[in-house]
Amino acid sequence: MTQSIAIIGGGIVGSTAAYYLSEFNKNNDLDITVFDHGCGQATKAAAGIISPWLSKRRNKSWYELAKDGATLLNSIADKTNMPEDIYNQCGTIITRNNLEDITELYDLAIERSKDTETIGEIYKLTPDEIKRHIPIINSNLPGLLVTGGARIKGDKYTDHLLKIAKSNGVSVINKEISINENVNVVCDRKEMQFDKIILATGAWTKNVLSNLPLDVDIRPQKGQLIELSINDINLSHEDMPVLMPEGESDFIPLGNGRLIVGASHENDKDFDLNPDADVIDELLNSATSLLPSLSAENLIRVKIGTRAYTSDFSPFFGKIPGYEKILVGSGLGSSGLTTGPLVGKILAEMAIDNLSMDIEKYRKPIENYIKLVK
Repeated sequence: MTQSIAIIGGGIVGSTAAYYLSEFNKNNDLDITVFDHGCGQATKAAAGIISPWLSKRRNKSWYELAKDGATLLNSIADKTNMPEDIYNQCGTIITRNNLEDITELYDLAIERSKDTETIGEIYKLTPDEIKRHIPIINSNLPGLLVTGGARIKGDKYTDHLLKIAKSNGVSVINKEISINENVNVVCDRKEMQFDKIILATGAWTKNVLSNLPLDVDIRPQKGQLIELSINDINLSHEDMPVLMPEGESDFIPLGNGRLIVGASHENDKDFDLNPDADVIDELLNSATSLLPSLSAENLIRVKIGTRAYTSDFSPFFGKIPGYEKILVGSGLGSSGLTTGPLVGKILAEMAIDNLSMDIEKYRKPIENYIKLVK
């Protein structure tokens, strides 16, 4: 008997879920449809750093999700022959103002390396050693290199996985949908019934569920980043690590004479996708603090997306209470590129009742974030 599954949202979670479901569909007993409107999607606007191991967040479930998400992402990249302009394990350099902080981070990295190989090698770096790794920057701070760190381009990641999914028979419909009171998908005023619905709509999750009596703890956060041309700078090599400098925006050399700086975090902008001049100026100032020869003339484009956050900054995923045919994953925040692939795989496995892992170590109760309104 064929099982019909709808995936609402084609970002980091939805595209990964589509990829895995298409891989699971060896007997052609799954009918999979992705609905991907895409407007404002955080993933499509994001270029980010995969390096969760030095986080000092005290949320243990988040760290487990991020740590294993980084490992899974590396595996997906390898298995799908993902090009380096999408995912590149180029290493991550973290700088701090003093050696004591670097020693503390080093000890943390060594401890956490005991239960993950993906972190790679860990090295303390002098300012001169950092400059040898990233010769374009001007910085006098010590740092730490984690060789397993990576950079990723969200839009190209989703395109890559959805292309594979489509080649395996998944349908993709680029239209906006809603879920009605009958728990059916409505697209172009046509009601469509599915056995399972995977809801991967990020900051729009509350909106999509608005026809159901649910209280959803989600708020949107605006993120802006800038892409700069560095073609006029004498590069000794292109394949540089990404940099997470203290007190400044992330610094992501992409190769091919391109540099990403960002991203910002604005909590009071709702779903606004217009660039803010003051934020762009701050990002440019952050870039020029490390690379003084840059100016506004190097600006190629601004990319803007909307992240999803919960009130305690924790992601959530699982079956929606009272509506167990709907599986949801949201609230990933600024770590979505790291945690999203694992959430997508989990939801894909849950949709076919074939979980391969202990998911409770990754999450708090979903009822903390989605409740039935009585």
